[in-house]
Amino acid sequence: MYTAQIISLLVGVVLPLITGLVTTVNVSAGAKAVILLVLSAVTNVLSEFLQALNTHTAFDLGTTLLATLATFLVGVGMHFGIWKPTGAAVALQQLGAPKTQPPVTSA
Repeated sequence: MYTAQIISLLVGVVLPLITGLVTTVNVSAGAKAVILLVLSAVTNVLSEFLQALNTHTAFDLGTTLLATLATFLVGVGMHFGIWKPTGAAVALQQLGAPKTQPPVTSA
């Protein structure tokens, strides 16, 4: 019955890492928060839509908005509570960053 909500909360645990993969270190915190919110919304719209299809019920916008808020808050909490202190968020942001070449010095 609550499968979609449980899945969306579990996805909220890894959404900050996904946000780190699609952004760079130079992206502002506000932009990263918006990306996290959009990913939370997409996750919950798809989850609720799938549940509505499987159970032959109407799409519930209220449940979707509430689950989006919960997923976003879980994502923010995971970012500041686990991923940022352990360095995982920064490591993923630097994963796709171009490697800088050391300056060439003449002998």
